[in-house]
Amino acid sequence: MWWQRLAWLLRGQRGSTGRRWPLLAAPVRCHPTAPASPQCAWQLHQDHLELRYGSTLMRLDFVWLRDHCRSASCYNAKTNQRSLDTASVDLAIRPQAVRVDETTLFLTWPDGHVTRYGLEWLVRNSYEGQKQQVMHPRILWNAGIYRQAQVPSVDCRSFLETDEGLKEFLQNFLLYGIAFVENVTPTKEDTEILAERISIIRETIYGRMWYFTSDFSRGDTAYTKLALDRHTDTTYFQEPCGIQVFHCLKHEGTGGRTLLVDGFHAAEQVLRQAPEHFELLSKVPLKHEYVESVGGCHNHMIGVGPVLNVYPWNNELYLIRYNNYDRAVINTVPHDVVRRWYHAHRALTAELRRPDNELWVKLKPGKALFVDNWRVLHGREAFTGYRQLCGCYLTRDDVLNTARLLGLQA
Repeated sequence: MWWQRLAWLLRGQRGSTGRRWPLLAAPVRCHPTAPASPQCAWQLHQDHLELRYGSTLMRLDFVWLRDHCRSASCYNAKTNQRSLDTASVDLAIRPQAVRVDETTLFLTWPDGHVTRYGLEWLVRNSYEGQKQQVMHPRILWNAGIYRQAQVPSVDCRSFLETDEGLKEFLQNFLLYGIAFVENVTPTKEDTEILAERISIIRETIYGRMWYFTSDFSRGDTAYTKLALDRHTDTTYFQEPCGIQVFHCLKHEGTGGRTLLVDGFHAAEQVLRQAPEHFELLSKVPLKHEYVESVGGCHNHMIGVGPVLNVYPWNNELYLIRYNNYDRAVINTVPHDVVRRWYHAHRALTAELRRPDNELWVKLKPGKALFVDNWRVLHGREAFTGYRQLCGCYLTRDDVLNTARLLGLQA
């Protein structure tokens, strides 16, 4: 059963850094390069090439080396697409000749085809090289760190009309997971224009652009005047929405401040203090659920995934799925794992609720907030009077595409 395999994995692999397999004995020459180049040496094994370049030791499978050839017959440099049919590569392939100069690896295959790789390209694109790289540079923050950084808001006109203003906004958003635009006309239509500057607006069960009041028009606690604890949205989607936009159009009353917490900062503290908790939260799948039957709205959404989602090759966190309101019955975790999961969840919750991690912001008409829903948790204090917000969800891919087109790492 899958749950027995999961239990075995969680019991036996805690703290594991991965098994190290012995090299196959197929000794061939070891060749250093010229003294003027970075330290480089290679050795041929039965099914792979071992290559050391600088401080990186790479183990490159022969099939991988043939599959990723960048020659004109194998790769279209104009479209950046592979031309070689991967299924046509002999799985027992082995190069007939190997040569390395100061910058390039040359491989000659049995059919005479020659593959050339820049050594720097191999370092960037090998498994060992990827383990050393960060996919998304970030600044982890608590309330003190964020305030001390004095991250500027971007003026609406600069955001809409200049690449410089847009780039400054996106850089702030990528680094901190939140960003503000000031002097926005407080209407739903102007907020929509703002959002479309960086992304296609994502249609959801809540519509395209939504108004948000305390009329309980939807089957959700958010449509009340009650306080909301920190959470991420749409955890009950198979792919939670990437970015959320908030714009307070009117508030005639008291309270209602917005709470923001950097979930990645809290998770990093758990990783440092109790790595076994971090590992458990990144491996145990949970269901989140949204059931609604109010007026003409009838929905039953279910999303499945761990609380912490990481890239398996470097353990880099890319998504946190945390919403205690919407977490469904825990029936995907065996008995001998579930209590340990509760301990891990408690450790993360304690970090998320530390007062020094809480950034409180009073949203007001004209100030729009963009939140990375894969990273930053949001909440709200209770309020009185009439309060109206509008907003939407954005597609993450389009926001990152806009950033990359402006030269940002995203």
